[in-house]
Amino acid sequence: MSKLPDSSFLHHLADLADAETLPRYLVDLAVETKVKAGYRFDPVTEADREAEIALRAAIVKEFPDHAVLGEEFGETGGGSDWRWVLDPVDGTRPFICGIPVWGTLIGLTNRGHAEMGMLSQPYIGERFWADATGAWRQRAGERKALKTRDIDDLSNAILHTNSPEHFHGDLKAGFERLNSAVKMTRYGGECYAFAMLAAGRIDLSLEPSLQPYDIVALIPIIEKAGGVVTRIDGGRAEEGGPVLASATPALHRLALNELVHNA
Repeated sequence: MSKLPDSSFLHHLADLADAETLPRYLVDLAVETKVKAGYRFDPVTEADREAEIALRAAIVKEFPDHAVLGEEFGETGGGSDWRWVLDPVDGTRPFICGIPVWGTLIGLTNRGHAEMGMLSQPYIGERFWADATGAWRQRAGERKALKTRDIDDLSNAILHTNSPEHFHGDLKAGFERLNSAVKMTRYGGECYAFAMLAAGRIDLSLEPSLQPYDIVALIPIIEKAGGVVTRIDGGRAEEGGPVLASATPALHRLALNELVHNA
C-alpha cells in the first residue's frame, strides 16, 4: 500500500469496536489489573480484549502485510512501514466508573509518523478523526471540521491533565509552574480531553507517561486541527513518554518553557 486508506475504513473499524464496547458499558464486568510501573491499579476488562480482537481481525483481513500494535496483545507483523496502533478502551478507569470520557483509539503510522487517527465514543455518539482531507468531528449525523483555539498566551489558556499524582521530580516542578501560569486546570478527561483540544475547548493537554497506543491516534487529529503535539523534549510523540499537546505553536513554546527551561 502506497497511500492512506479511505476514512471509511476507520469508521468500519470504529463500528466493530463500538459493537464490543457499548453493550459492556454500564454493565458489571469482571475487572482484572495489570502490572504497570507507577500504578497500583491498571484495570482491564472483557471490553478491552474483545474490541481489540475485532479490530485486529479486520485489519489483518484488509491489510495482511501491516504491523499492528495494541495495548492488550502487543505487536504483530513487525517489519512493515505501516503500523496500526490500537487502544480498544482508552480510559478503562472511567469506563468501569460509568463516566463517558473513554474512547476507542485507532491510529495508523507510516515509517513511524502518525498519518490517520480515530477516536470513537459510542455512548455519547461522537467520533473524531483525521484523514488526508483534514480533522473532523461527527455527532448525530452532522460532520464539522475541527479547529483549535487561536491563543498565544498562557494566562488565558485552559490546561488539562488526567491526574497530578503521576508527576515527579523536575516534571512535577514544571507542571506546578505551568499550572500557576494558566487560567484554569482541569483533570480526568482521558482521551476525550485531547479531542476537546482539537475542538477548541481546551488549550493544553499534558501527560507524563503515555504509551504509543495512548497518543498515536490523537496526533493527526490535533495536528490537522491546527495544534501541536510533541514530547516535552520537543521530539515526535508517536512513541509516547511525557507528552504536551497545544492549540498553537506559540502556546506550545510558552508551555514548554515553563515545563523544561524555566527551572
